[in-house]
Amino acid sequence: MGKIIAIANQKGGVGKTTTSVNLAASLGVLEKKVLLIDADPQANATSGLGLDVESIEKGTYQILEHTINPSEAILETTSPNVDIIPAHIDLVAIEIELVDKDEREYMLKKAVNDLKSEYDYILIDCAPSLGLLTLNALTASDSVIIPIQCEYFALEGLGKLLNTIKSVQKIHNEQLDIEGLLLTMYDSRLRLSNQVVEEVQKHFNEMVFKTIIQRNIRLSEAPSYGESIINYDAASKGASNYLSLAHEIIKKNS
Repeated sequence: MGKIIAIANQKGGVGKTTTSVNLAASLGVLEKKVLLIDADPQANATSGLGLDVESIEKGTYQILEHTINPSEAILETTSPNVDIIPAHIDLVAIEIELVDKDEREYMLKKAVNDLKSEYDYILIDCAPSLGLLTLNALTASDSVIIPIQCEYFALEGLGKLLNTIKSVQKIHNEQLDIEGLLLTMYDSRLRLSNQVVEEVQKHFNEMVFKTIIQRNIRLSEAPSYGESIINYDAASKGASNYLSLAHEIIKKNS
């Protein structure tokens, strides 16, 4: 039975999509069967794996609407062992459309439950908000990875997200676990980066992944070629960071 992991933080630009795409590719290279669900209307995970967003006809929007069978929306990617349920800008309308539906927080859970037996890991790339889309992702998931940027405002908003996770645990999904806090965009030359790492490790201790994702130009370049860092430059620091994270997650879940 596969594990569903949401990658969430309501703050934008912290490395959610970078983590979703590259963790999926790293788990795939380590011979795990992975499904990536793009639950962000910006559809960056979709384009980041080389798909043309404009040509998407079936994706997360349709499975949340329950107008198609989820397996109809699954596409293969160029990354080994990685499939994707893509997103399109029309996903932006879903929050309004679901608002008067019964059990609206459970739409994604109902849709993807049957897919768990087909994959080792299902990763959900969440939108940078705490709206209905993110709530659906957290309700459907077994655990959540929270990327935290090694910058001044890193911890701002983290309390709010942890409170949201607590209320999801209480009301919608008592099984929801925190897979870990992931420090991203780390630059060892900056005193501030080191201070943020110290603060987060001191406050959250065992909840923090040992792997830290370093700031890396190759990581920034890869999406513009529609490739994961593993495909784009397997020898880069970014690739080695995400492979290390994948190993850590596999070990934790074995």
